[in-house]
This record gives sequence, structure tokens and C-alpha cells, in this order.
Amino acid sequence: MKKILFTVAASLMLTGCSLYKKYEAPKPAPEWDKTLFGTETPAVATQGASIAQMSWREFFSDPNLQALIDQALANNTDLNTARINIEKSQIALKTAKLAYLPSLYLTPQGTISKFGSASATKAYSLQMELSWDVELFGSITNKKRAAKAILMQSQMSEEATRSNLISSIAQQYFYLQLLDRELEILTLTDSLWAASLETEKALWDNGQAYSTAVNQLESSWIDVKTQEGQPVFEPRFIQVGVPATMLQLRPDIRLANYYMEEAFYNTQTARAAFFPSLSLSGLLGWTNSGGGVVTNPGDLLLRAFGSLSQPIFNRGRIKGNLKTSRLTEQNLQKKYVQTVIDAGTQVNQALAQCQAARERHSFYNRQVQVLHEAYVSTHYLMDNGEANYLEVLTAQESYLSAQLNEAENLYDGAQAVIALYIALGGGTK
Repeated sequence: MKKILFTVAASLMLTGCSLYKKYEAPKPAPEWDKTLFGTETPAVATQGASIAQMSWREFFSDPNLQALIDQALANNTDLNTARINIEKSQIALKTAKLAYLPSLYLTPQGTISKFGSASATKAYSLQMELSWDVELFGSITNKKRAAKAILMQSQMSEEATRSNLISSIAQQYFYLQLLDRELEILTLTDSLWAASLETEKALWDNGQAYSTAVNQLESSWIDVKTQEGQPVFEPRFIQVGVPATMLQLRPDIRLANYYMEEAFYNTQTARAAFFPSLSLSGLLGWTNSGGGVVTNPGDLLLRAFGSLSQPIFNRGRIKGNLKTSRLTEQNLQKKYVQTVIDAGTQVNQALAQCQAARERHSFYNRQVQVLHEAYVSTHYLMDNGEANYLEVLTAQESYLSAQLNEAENLYDGAQAVIALYIALGGGTK
């Protein structure tokens, strides 16, 4: 019997030790650099420090934009809700840590009893009760660790909300700013078109041009004045380097990891429910009712007891909780892998767009220079009667189209870099 008891006790101790095991984050899989970005690191990823490591104030250096972002971060409802959730999680974690300590209650009581013609009996007790759930198999520890994982989830959600908010504000701000740039292009083109129209009218007045030429030129001029804006962006934003190993900074990947950590400790807690629990209680106070006899004055009362509870049959609830916890853990592991894959896809797309915009930029820039020179030359020839209105009109339209194409390409590159900044976990600090 002693050997059997010793064997059972040893088994319980060994099993109980495994319930204190800490969660280990999964290794990055697939490998960030090779699988997600090809066998070679993209050129754009090797030219400088990662934009994801830059704070949003470094990345967006415009003071006006920074002021708008500051205002949004202070007043956005979703972000404030996320901050409140962090505070609630901090309170829950603090409560979980205090679970190691005993509970203490003040429980004063008083009774008056009377039977027949006998005098009324007054009994009282002024006492403090103490109860303490002693941790034997990691139940309290695992609940505390799960609470910490939930706190980290709240912080990751707050970071993701902040990052998306900053991205949205920046995109809208640059869109408005870039519309101003396009307006500048159209205003300059408008003045050139007006000058050409005046020249063509003068030629018509002197019999050197047809009225159809004047009408055609005026129609094109009106078309320029009524065009809507197309955005433009500074080329420096499509030349920033991006190491491919920065996916670990993404809030959604870290959030998925903390979900798995919480599930791990919930499973540990569910396993601990199969083992016995120990509770200690005590009572200390002053009473005049000792053993049913009322005496005055009262005297000191002291009582202590303990109880050990071992589950035998709980209608399948404990086993069901463990199975559910394990399935939840497996499901979250699959979601984590999918989150990594989706993150790699987003970064790949943004990188491809950045590189494409960067490669096109030099061509568009050169095209604008060439067509501007062609327009100036053609206009000079028309002023000297060596070219007609159609040649000038064609040169002007080509020049305007090239400017707008350059602006649109720069804006596309800017959008890609902002998307890349967010995809790599930027905007969280």
C-alpha cells in the first residue's frame, strides 16, 4: 500500500510540474526571407533601414500632417475604446496575481432569542474569516499567465487600430496635397493654352488661319480647365529600403501569437481541473456564545480547518472543457500560420508596386522633359508661321498627358509605400 501511494504521489507531482510549463512562441514558418520574398532579397529591401522601424513621426515628417494625426489619435473613438480595453485587461491581470493571497472577511453577527417566559438571550460574535485556495497544480499560475496574454492582445489591438488610423489619415492628407500639385500643373497648362488660343485668334483675324482651328483650340483649352485632379507624390518615398525580416513587427501576427498563448494556458488550467484542490479556512474573533452556552463577558474564538477536493465524476464537464481547450488551441495555431502567409502576400504586393513605380518614374520624368521641349519648339514655329495649330495642339496635349501620368505614377508609388509601411508593422510607435 505504501508503494502504491508513493507511486501515485510521484506521478501526480511529475504531472503537476508539467502544468507549470511556460508557453513558447512558434518559430517563424515559413522562413521570412526565402519563402515569402523569393530566393533572393528584393533590391528595395537592401538599400537602407527598414521603414517599419521608423516611428510615424519620422516617416511622416510634414508638421501639418503630424498635427492632424495627433488630433486623431487623441479623439478617435475606436482608439479610445482600445485603450479602455487595455485598462480593463490590466485590472484583470492584477486580480489574477492577487489570487495567490488569502481572502479575509469581517463577519459580525448578533442574535436575540426568547423561549416562553424565560428572559431573552442575546448572543454576539465579532470575528474575521480567512479562506485560502492553495495552488497545487498550477491552476492559479496558468490563469494569471492567460490574463497577461489577454492584456497583450489588447495592446496589439490598440497598436493595429492606431496603425490603420494613421495610414488612413496620411492617405487622405496626401491625396488632398497632391490634388494641389495637379491643380498647379493644370493652371500652368491653362496659361499656355490661353496664349496659344490668342495667337490662333490673331492669325484668324489676319486671314492666316481657319475659324475651325480657333474653335478646336478653344475646345481643348476648356477641356483642360474642367479636368479633375490627379495626385502626385515625392519620389523619395518610393526609394526607401525594406528588410524582408520585419514581418515580426506586425500587430496582427503578434496578436495571433498572444491568442495562442492564452489558449495554451487555458488548456493547462483545464488539465489542472483533474487534480485535487486544497482549501484552508480559519476564523478568529470575539464571542459570548461558546458551544451553545451564552456567557458574559465574551471570550476569544479561534477555529481552523482545511479541505481537499478530488473530482471523481462531474458529468463530463471537466473532460469536455479540456477537449474544447485543445481544439481551440489547434484552431488558433492554424490561424497563426494563415496570418503569416497573408502578411507575406501583402508585403509582396506592396514591394512589387513600389519597385514598379520606381522603375517607371525615370521614364515619365524624361518623357515630361522631352515633350516640354517639343511643345516650346512647336509653339515657336507656329508663331513664325512654320507650324499649324494642330501641331501645337498635339504637342500641348502630349505634354499635359505626360505630366499627369508622372503625377499619377508618383501617387501610386506613395500609396504602395504607405501600404508597405503598415504591412511591415509600421505606425505602432
